[in-house]
Amino acid sequence: MRALLLLCCWLLSAPVMAGAPIVAAASSLQFALEAAAAQFTQQTGHALRLNFGSSGNFRRQIAQGAPFELFMSADEGFVQALYDEGHVDNAGVMYARGRLAWAQPAGRYSLPDEQAPLAGVQEAIAALEEGQRLRIAIASPEHAPYGMVAREVLQKAGLWESSEALRVQGENVSQAMQFALSGEARGGLVAYSLAVAPALVGRSEAVLIPEAWHTPLRQRMVLMPQAGEVAHAFYAWLQQPDAKEIFQTYGFSTD
Repeated sequence: MRALLLLCCWLLSAPVMAGAPIVAAASSLQFALEAAAAQFTQQTGHALRLNFGSSGNFRRQIAQGAPFELFMSADEGFVQALYDEGHVDNAGVMYARGRLAWAQPAGRYSLPDEQAPLAGVQEAIAALEEGQRLRIAIASPEHAPYGMVAREVLQKAGLWESSEALRVQGENVSQAMQFALSGEARGGLVAYSLAVAPALVGRSEAVLIPEAWHTPLRQRMVLMPQAGEVAHAFYAWLQQPDAKEIFQTYGFSTD
């Protein structure tokens, strides 16, 4: 009987997942948004379902009627496109600015410095000429914003074509981060928010790519027309100091 009472109390106090709003979020947010959602749930008692992936794929799914209630894109262009096409009621708000970084397995290679953050790519290209294949990971430039700017950076540096044989693409930037830390990789151009996440302490080391080298990563979010009260509450909460502090901890800018 005591065990049954404890179970009933837990069920009454635990957040209800059934009917919890689905948040479609860019993979660059994986660790930051999990922390933010946990704090929101602790403060309000409302549960959320987080679905991480590439912003371009989510933009297409939303246009096709996917049942998301909040879309958090890594590139404001996808939100603007949904608004222009009439799929959402407004253009939402920018919640953070992301940073691109060169990330590599901790302790395996010399970490490039801030003045030459692409040195790892250049080293991998040089190694290829000697018969050694060290992979360079990026997210897909076709639908992942961090992949788009990674391509932009490599093209401007004159390294896009010469690194073609070495590049391995992740479906999203989270998968690219996994590839960057694999045994065959020299590293990768990925989201700084993933490279410095506490979950990867001791496994990853990173150096920032200068923002002036690529199109700014203005990350924008928007509510879907079908969004309910909990989604509206989370949308508002994400614009408050508690959420901004979490984003900043994970390497995002919120000004």
